Amino acid sequence: MKPLLLVDVDGVLNPMGRPTPDFRRYECSIDGTAYTVHLNPRHGTRLLELAVETGSELVWATTWEEHANEWIAPRLGLPALPVVRMGPFEPSGRGEMFKTPYVAAYVAALGRRPFVWFDDQVWLEDEEYLRGHQGLDDFLLVHVDPRRGLTSEHLARAREWLTLSGFSRGP
Repeated sequence: MKPLLLVDVDGVLNPMGRPTPDFRRYECSIDGTAYTVHLNPRHGTRLLELAVETGSELVWATTWEEHANEWIAPRLGLPALPVVRMGPFEPSGRGEMFKTPYVAAYVAALGRRPFVWFDDQVWLEDEEYLRGHQGLDDFLLVHVDPRRGLTSEHLARAREWLTLSGFSRGP
């Protein structure tokens, strides 16, 4: 089964810290609210390369939902991607991030596909939630420092995991 590469926007592609010179500043408006995002166009190329090299499918796992296809994807040179729906919000007593049940349901509905999830808010509680969820296969959570955003090291870690786990089919 084709692995999934789940990608968050804020803190991953749009770092919270001071962006380096290779990031570009964009102003966008969603439902009348203005947002400033800093994006590195090389992220799109690197994510596409990772997807092709590992035979994986890119998917948005962000509260931007479809807005990521409108505002983020074109600025990174990405095509429109499938989207994990993130609502309605339901609090949990287990400590996992609010997105985690939606990611679990999305992946389970696709038939136990392995996945890598790049997010700045994934922690041990999220891993425990996913490991205990029926209908999920193997996965790798890649915690991204929200001040720096996605790095080559994060991508290399995903590539290595997919290859060593035998999920990578290559181009």
